[in-house]
Amino acid sequence: AESRATRGVTTQGERSVSFSHSAMLLMCVGLVYVRVFHLLVSFTAVEQSESDIYMRFMKSHKCYDIVPTSSKLVVFDTTLQVKKAFFALVANGVRAAPLWETKKQSFVGMLTITDFINILHRYYKSPMVQIYELEEHKIETWRELYLQETFKPLVNISPDASIFDAVYSLIKNKIHRLPVIDPVSGNALYILTHKRILKFLQLFVCEMPKPAFMKQTLEELSIGTYSNIAFIHPNTPIIKALSIFVERRVSALPVVDESGKVVDIYSKFDVINLAAEKMYNNLDISVTQALMHRSQYFEGVMKCNRFETLETIVDRIVKAEVHRLVVVDENGSIMGIVSLSDILQALVLNPAGINAQHS
Repeated sequence: AESRATRGVTTQGERSVSFSHSAMLLMCVGLVYVRVFHLLVSFTAVEQSESDIYMRFMKSHKCYDIVPTSSKLVVFDTTLQVKKAFFALVANGVRAAPLWETKKQSFVGMLTITDFINILHRYYKSPMVQIYELEEHKIETWRELYLQETFKPLVNISPDASIFDAVYSLIKNKIHRLPVIDPVSGNALYILTHKRILKFLQLFVCEMPKPAFMKQTLEELSIGTYSNIAFIHPNTPIIKALSIFVERRVSALPVVDESGKVVDIYSKFDVINLAAEKMYNNLDISVTQALMHRSQYFEGVMKCNRFETLETIVDRIVKAEVHRLVVVDENGSIMGIVSLSDILQALVLNPAGINAQHS
């Protein structure tokens, strides 16, 4: 399929969609589901050890294998107003969108919730002062101001690259979303995430020999972060939480009470509710007040302890469809965080002798 965007019109194969005033392309066909494949690798304990089975599985599958037959992809032209773009993310239930620059006839970056946080953090003054930059700036203006001279090429991956390469790229570049772009047509096909990759692996684990390390505990495997954990309190103002997101470059903040117990969690995704509720002009409200406006049902903080096995942890994080587990002690007090990056590093990259988290 060939993709072009000229004078505000983008074609995808035989489909044609006009950007018109919104400068937004939405491709949505049917429901999202995963094709089921026969395993492409021969799993024989005689030839190779079981410890690198997941690494070999990832190397034997291409990124194209993980792309749903039908899915939704939202693309923004860089001339779109920032405010409209964030409202469009909310309306379409997506967390990020590739950015298309008509002058260059190519994708130049991603617009994510992190951009929304950075704009609020940089320009918010008080509830009485409207955030002009959010209301009036175009995406291209924000990128010029924010990135200045640090423009970097968009990190992306070919559909023919292995899923192993995708895992390495996500973790090494410390990104949460990796666009799959056809190098021939220039089409954006899908956005890969840690969660999608782990879920794909989980579909086939019962068909593979189980590595011994899956029965080891988080403590034995040294998986997770246990020092200098960023957290907030129930009465922490939203603007303070945003500052911590920006300064610490974390994707979620456990909410801890006076006794040190974890009572909630405030993630970057929760911040987009400020746009949905049009509450972004008052960031002096507390985290607890903001979390009352969650758009989705919240089942509570997903937790674990250091003495649970990696197998248990993987199963819990996939079933809960969360991006991290908060590690607590026997009293429910915070000890650390285990992220999807930590898990994929342990399952896929460690057996290859690669530590992409600290490369």
